[in-house]
Amino acid sequence: FLNRGLAIDLSDHRTGAEEKFHFEGGLKAFVSYLDEGRSAVHEPVFFEAMRDDVGVEVALEYNDSYSENIYSFVNNVYTMEGGTHETGFRTALTRTMNAYAVRHDLLRNVKFTLSGEDTREGLTAVISVKVPEPQFEGQTKSKLGNSEVRGIVESVVGEKLGEYFEESPGTIIDSLLERLVLD
Repeated sequence: FLNRGLAIDLSDHRTGAEEKFHFEGGLKAFVSYLDEGRSAVHEPVFFEAMRDDVGVEVALEYNDSYSENIYSFVNNVYTMEGGTHETGFRTALTRTMNAYAVRHDLLRNVKFTLSGEDTREGLTAVISVKVPEPQFEGQTKSKLGNSEVRGIVESVVGEKLGEYFEESPGTIIDSLLERLVLD
């Protein structure tokens, strides 16, 4: 999933068993796989960009559950505790949704702005960054510490998600607001 287009063929010459791992859709396919068994609110959203030698790929999808599932990776290493790339994603998601909702007067009937928890309710997302010199916190490499990556991810997600909202109005935000107002 993390390396779109990569195919891995495994063969056990003792038994003749063969297994092929290939997910052409990359992170978009990963999000769909993670959301199997849930009803998706929309098709998975995917975007990527390169900034200051840092590659950023993000796929996200909202489903009918209330749980948040965010998975983050640095150079194909799972960062279980997140880090600066995940913080940048969360910040940009909340800021971009609020900016869009205010700009299009979607919050006129409610007396609140969207909190971070609101914007992540029912969200499944995968964030993958390629960083030339990653700095991890702790020996387990479970949390990214590069401060510059936060700003890069925040910028990319804000820009690309904002473009998606303008090109596909109502797809995500309307259903999210509908659920929040009904709760």
